[in-house]
Amino acid sequence: MTQTTAGVNHVAIIMDGNGRWAQNRGRPRLVGHHAGARRVKEIVRACPDLGVKYLTIFAFSTENWKRTQTEVAGLMRLFKRYIRREAQSLFAENARVRFIGDRVRLEPALVDLMDGLELLTAENTGTNLTIALNYGGRDEVARAARRLAHDVEMGKLAPRKITDQTFPRYLDTHVLPDPDLVIRTSGEARISNFLLWQSAYAEYQFIDTLWPDFTAEIFAQVLDRYSLRDRRFGAVPA
Repeated sequence: MTQTTAGVNHVAIIMDGNGRWAQNRGRPRLVGHHAGARRVKEIVRACPDLGVKYLTIFAFSTENWKRTQTEVAGLMRLFKRYIRREAQSLFAENARVRFIGDRVRLEPALVDLMDGLELLTAENTGTNLTIALNYGGRDEVARAARRLAHDVEMGKLAPRKITDQTFPRYLDTHVLPDPDLVIRTSGEARISNFLLWQSAYAEYQFIDTLWPDFTAEIFAQVLDRYSLRDRRFGAVPA
């Protein structure tokens, strides 16, 4: 794989298409989710060569609880298995792992594994991998607003000091830069409640490839296309 010159600092990915990938092969949807988890490993490993410092992946949304109990339970088992199996590899590869989303609804055993992986990799300086788990953009903004309101109520923040610069400090992603590029696989062209505040000026790439087929080579091609875009952030060309 050749190194890209795209200069993308932060890429966020909506990993869509696992279920369809499995169904296209006559297999249960969970088989696709397992294939998708294996693909995550490849993409994380590709990031240093591609110049991507921050990678945020959408693993499970607040809306995904509407799926069948069988699929949800299988996904929760998969998340625990992924953390147990990949923790030492992520640590050895110098990746820094964070989780965003509301942990209240998640089972304690999973939350303990998430906390442990964050602690294990806290001093790592390589790829910043952020996993959005039980995450929804509207839910995140609502939780941030509650935290902000509490600080106002406690006298820690004056209402006049609330701006578009202060509010992001209350978001789950307060330690991360905004994404430069958001990729959605599987041919769907919607953002599905993902990083609503943070992606205000992100570039989007909607591609037909199903997530389990999204190779590092395809990732590099998407980044190369991104490098041709003219990002003006509301300004006009000089």
